[in-house]
Amino acid sequence: GSLEHGYEDVVRASNRAVEQLQFARISENRDALTAIIIARTADDKRIEIKVSKVSESVSKVQIRVAIFGDEALSMTILDRIKGNL
Repeated sequence: GSLEHGYEDVVRASNRAVEQLQFARISENRDALTAIIIARTADDKRIEIKVSKVSESVSKVQIRVAIFGDEALSMTILDRIKGNL
């Protein structure tokens, strides 16, 4: 979803969410417009958090869990990101 927060703040909040949920962070690739954070859960589900800069004060967050998705876990991650902002 879209968050009314700057790109850097949302990337930091996303990384904090990964730490707080105790996921194993695998990688982070980023440039000035997009960050992709890859992590794994304890049961080895792959999580991809993609943060895109929409404007100076709006960022878009997309969360993908495993291949088929996990809506509940995605919402938990998004709620934790929002809580870190």
